[in-house]
Amino acid sequence: MTGKSDSFRALLIGQDEARETRSTLTRLSPAQLDAGEVLIQVHFSSINYKDALAATGAGKIIRRFPCVGGIDMSGEVVESADPRFRAGDAVIATSYDIGVAHHGGYAEYARVPADWVVPLPDGLDLMEAMALGTAGLTAALGIVRMEDNGLAPDKGPVLVTGASGGVGGLAIDMLARLGYKITALTGKAEEKDFLTRIGAGEILLRGEIDFGKSRPLEAARWAGAVDNVGGAILHWVLAAMRQAGVVASIGNAADFKISTTVFPFILRGVSLLGIDSGYADIALRRRVWARLAGDLKPRHLGEFIRVIAFDALPGAFAAFIEGKARGRTVVRIRG
Repeated sequence: MTGKSDSFRALLIGQDEARETRSTLTRLSPAQLDAGEVLIQVHFSSINYKDALAATGAGKIIRRFPCVGGIDMSGEVVESADPRFRAGDAVIATSYDIGVAHHGGYAEYARVPADWVVPLPDGLDLMEAMALGTAGLTAALGIVRMEDNGLAPDKGPVLVTGASGGVGGLAIDMLARLGYKITALTGKAEEKDFLTRIGAGEILLRGEIDFGKSRPLEAARWAGAVDNVGGAILHWVLAAMRQAGVVASIGNAADFKISTTVFPFILRGVSLLGIDSGYADIALRRRVWARLAGDLKPRHLGEFIRVIAFDALPGAFAAFIEGKARGRTVVRIRG
């Protein structure tokens, strides 16, 4: 920054006297930023469902008020007290406490701990990094964890639930690039063409399946599954896995509860893998981001992206809360 007295734009999430959540575009000074070894000039951020819940108060996401929102950011290092980073380095920072208990990416500048920062890998630019963001990182973590547990294209097809969401769509694109045969489960019939175009070979419509009547074991169909929805659908997924199948549990769009049996685990050796993109080890993050710049980089990434200006950010959250958002929304913070 040109001077320590400079101010910069930020979307600050606070509470009024009635404890109602309010998000306001305002100006902050560098002195108001949180502690950390790395000062970043933010170029891009993104909108995740978690961001919309935080900014609107629709979910109890923010753990400290006031807080600058935005769990994702990409940009350029301005100052660093850590020798791993120098001024001018292009970097990514996502999750941990960013945007929920530590000022986040919805600001022209952010200061974060060095252990939360990942160098931008060759093969990605700063906008592409936010087109992926936490959604892409989560999808890739699920795929990498499944591969580490034995999944490979020759083992059989992979199911992706919540397929028309940001995480689901990116997972399909990544899996298709790796050569997997993919079944997409979606509640949106109008997305069939899009899901086919990005790599799904079979489309199942959620409304045509009675998940409440799932048996303890169904006919074995899939070697792997990326589940974004939880609840009765996850029970159905587990019951339909092949021998030694692996399931990556990523989200709870339908229900955070699950009622199932032990049969998939003890009779078919199915593994249920919990995917935590919030506090994943930094070494694993770097490994996954490197693959996102390489063999996991979605071939149709441009079709997922909608870019909005910083000033349009406050009006963009409602679509996510109402379930009307599609793909990834990138926020241009700089310029």
